[in-house]
Amino acid sequence: MAAGLLVVLSGPSGVGKGTVCERLRLYRPSLQISLSMTTRPPRPGELAGRNYDFTTPARFKELISRDAFLEWAVVYGHYYGTPREAVEKNLALGRELLLEIDVQGALQVRRRMAEAVLIFLAPPSMEALCERITGRATEEAVHIKRRLQAAQQEMAAYHHYDYLVVNDQVEKAAASINAIIEAEKCRISRGVKPPGWGGEKKGDLSFD
Repeated sequence: MAAGLLVVLSGPSGVGKGTVCERLRLYRPSLQISLSMTTRPPRPGELAGRNYDFTTPARFKELISRDAFLEWAVVYGHYYGTPREAVEKNLALGRELLLEIDVQGALQVRRRMAEAVLIFLAPPSMEALCERITGRATEEAVHIKRRLQAAQQEMAAYHHYDYLVVNDQVEKAAASINAIIEAEKCRISRGVKPPGWGGEKKGDLSFD
């Protein structure tokens, strides 16, 4: 069975990660999207089990004490995290798994799973990002200000990633991420071999 592939997509708040992920699924229907857990209340239109696994602070802290998260963070007073067991099961089954998480979480994943592929989704400009964040009707003014400040810090973390994709057009960004996944699945360092090839050990071939 081929090894699974863990892809981490993150970027500043408001860059459009969710929209790009939805378009990416059209390219790769088999792509599994990891469900994050959070203690924040659902926003209008969000559904438990589809957008997030909504839970209580008490349960989240109990899971932290059991080291049950691949990554977790406190963002604007609420806990967010990726359950470790679900990730490990999907990878063991050889699946492609996508984590749509924030920058803090992505850097935690890099420390725990060096083989993960990290993709940073950037806005076409900071002005465009500011317009998107301030245009959210679901956010209070104080929260919008904090998101704008956090976005500046998150943008500075892009050099910790393997790839940078600019979300100037959703279709283009999704196609770029799809191409990255295709390329990563062909890496010889991941154990890829030609079909039917038993393989020769390094140094066995001579071209003299």
